[in-house]
Amino acid sequence: MRAVVQNGFGGVEVLAVESLPDPAPGPGEVVVQVAACGLNHLDVMRRRGPAKIPGFTLPHVAGMDVAGTVAAVGRDVVTVAVGDRVVVNPAVPCWECPACLAGDDGYCPATTIVGATAPGGYAEYVKVPARGTYPVPGHVPLEEAALVPTIWATAWHAVSATGGLIAGECVLIHAAASGVSLAAIQLAKQLGATVIATASSEDKLAFAGSIGADHLVLAGAGTPTEKVACAVREVTGGRGVEMVLDHVGPATWPASILSLAPRGRLVFVGDTTGPEVTIPLEYAFHFGLRFLGSDPYSAREFAEVLERYWRGGLVTPVDAEFPLTEAAAAQTRLEERRAIGKVLLRP
Repeated sequence: MRAVVQNGFGGVEVLAVESLPDPAPGPGEVVVQVAACGLNHLDVMRRRGPAKIPGFTLPHVAGMDVAGTVAAVGRDVVTVAVGDRVVVNPAVPCWECPACLAGDDGYCPATTIVGATAPGGYAEYVKVPARGTYPVPGHVPLEEAALVPTIWATAWHAVSATGGLIAGECVLIHAAASGVSLAAIQLAKQLGATVIATASSEDKLAFAGSIGADHLVLAGAGTPTEKVACAVREVTGGRGVEMVLDHVGPATWPASILSLAPRGRLVFVGDTTGPEVTIPLEYAFHFGLRFLGSDPYSAREFAEVLERYWRGGLVTPVDAEFPLTEAAAAQTRLEERRAIGKVLLRP
């Protein structure tokens, strides 16, 4: 089969289209013929290096978000058959440890990640556990199913389980045109919240408004913290928001803190602009602020958000599609940070 192989760390020149042996399923496994693979910024970060995930090795085949058709099944597989249309949960727990048995499989110490610590969807075929595949309804194109896994499961866990967002609350969501944010905006609206969205350009703000954001704040690189906080307080009658979702990190962190209402919750789930931030302690404890790291989603939550998505009313726009041979161009599109929605590979 053809696959895009990362042979080192650096620019897109470390990616090469190579011929690899077709995967063969072992007991409990299936081989999926990849119809489409959604890209994530994590693909780019692991290519640049260092790959900050235990178990990552080179050479590496990226691609966490995979949908396709089952091409082969291994021994003892009874829940999936050849020809089934499926989407893959990239998080693969052991299902046997205490965390897994307690339904807390996001903390399974033996978890592998398709496209991170196991070969992923930048290929014509990918081998995965049958238990990690989920049927795609007939009315959902496989290309659309490949847009769902990482961003929607991450956003659902952050907004609901970690953030506890409820109807009547107001939430600030940064980087509105990014994958996690576009999912979070729509999920927050389904939960009955008011959404304030920030983005770095007018076209990205217009997109945020089109998917449900109630209030829009232009906040590009170098935008003063006070501008964002003042805009939020104007919208909220001076109070601030009950929750902020921040997956950007240092670039938006000060504005996130100053935009919170008393006892507000800052849910953080990424560090795309750096690994360290500063918390003004006196301000934080005076207003009773809560800082909540959004940990890994569980298999149960993955299934929940799929059901929400299959029911309709949620959208994941495709910014651009590329053939497998142009994976380097696809990652470059992500790095340019001009994408509105997801970038897709089509083997």
